[in-house]
Amino acid sequence: MDPSSIDLTSRVGSITLANPVMTASGTAGHGTELGRYVDLRSLGAHVVKSLAAFPWAGNPAPRVHVAGDGMLNAIGLQGPGIQRWIVDDLPALAGIPLVVSIWGRSVDDYQRAAELLAPIAAQLLAVEVNLSCPNLEGRRGIFAHDAALSAEVLRATYACGVPRWAKLSANTDRVVDVAAAVIDAGAEAVTLINTLLGMVIDPATRRPLLGTFAGPGHGGGYSGRPVHPVAVRTVYDVHAALPTVPIIGVGGVSDGWSAIELILAGASAVQVGTASFADPRASARVLDGVRAWLAEHSVARLSDLVGAAHPDVC
Repeated sequence: MDPSSIDLTSRVGSITLANPVMTASGTAGHGTELGRYVDLRSLGAHVVKSLAAFPWAGNPAPRVHVAGDGMLNAIGLQGPGIQRWIVDDLPALAGIPLVVSIWGRSVDDYQRAAELLAPIAAQLLAVEVNLSCPNLEGRRGIFAHDAALSAEVLRATYACGVPRWAKLSANTDRVVDVAAAVIDAGAEAVTLINTLLGMVIDPATRRPLLGTFAGPGHGGGYSGRPVHPVAVRTVYDVHAALPTVPIIGVGGVSDGWSAIELILAGASAVQVGTASFADPRASARVLDGVRAWLAEHSVARLSDLVGAAHPDVC
C-alpha cells in the first residue's frame, strides 16, 4: 500500500487532528524548543509544558535521573505562569495545532488558569487539565486519585472556552471511576497515563537521590519505555469500561508499533514524551513509523484500528 494514501485523521471528541501523534506535556518545552528538530505543524498537536496561573520555580536539584531503561523526574512543574507565557512564547507558536496543559495546587488555581486562557481560546485546540498533581484541598495525595475532586476541577475549568482533556494517573485502582467522573463533569477526553511514582537511591550516600519530597519519600515520576505496558493496560481497561470516551494514549511511545499498540487498546491518538529527551526528533519518527506500519499491514484508515484489540471488535 502507498503510505501517502493512508488516512491518518484522528478524532478526539469534537476535535479532528490531521494525524494521531502529539508531543506530551512536560517533555517538549513551553514553546518551540523542539522546532529546530521537528516541524511542529506536521504533528497532530503540540502540547506545551504544564502552566499554572502563577510563576513556579519547581523543585530543588537534582531533578532528573536515569532509572534503568526509563527516567525519573521531580522537576516540579517549573514554569513562567500563563500571563508571561502568553507574552513570551505564544507568538512563536502561531500556526501550530496547540494544546495547553494547566495545573494547580487547588481547585481555585485551576479555575484561575482557565480564566487566563479564555482570551486566547481561538488559538488553542484544547486545554489538557493535568490532574496528576499533589493537591492542597485538605487531603494528601494526587487530584486524579479522587473522583469527586477531579470532577470539581473539571467543572471549575469551563471558562477556558475550548475542549478539555483530563490527564489522569495510573497510580490508583480507581482510574475508571475517575475517568467517568471527569467526563460527566465536562471533559471531552482523557489522557492516559501520567508518570508512575518511583524512587532512586544513591549508592554513595545511601539516601534517596532526587531533591524533592514526594509522598512517603524523596521520589518522582517514572516514565519511558518500561511504563508502556502499564499505559496499554490502563487505556484498554478504560476503553472497555467506557467505550465511547475518547482516549489519548501516552507512556513509553517510542516507535510506530508502540503508538499502534495504544490505538489498538482504545486510544484515538497518542503523545510522545520521554523519547524526546533521548531523540528530539522522536515525535516525527513515531509518526513516520505509524504510517509505515499501516502501509505494511494494508490498513487504509487509522481510525479502523481504534479499540480493535477488544474481543467485541471484528
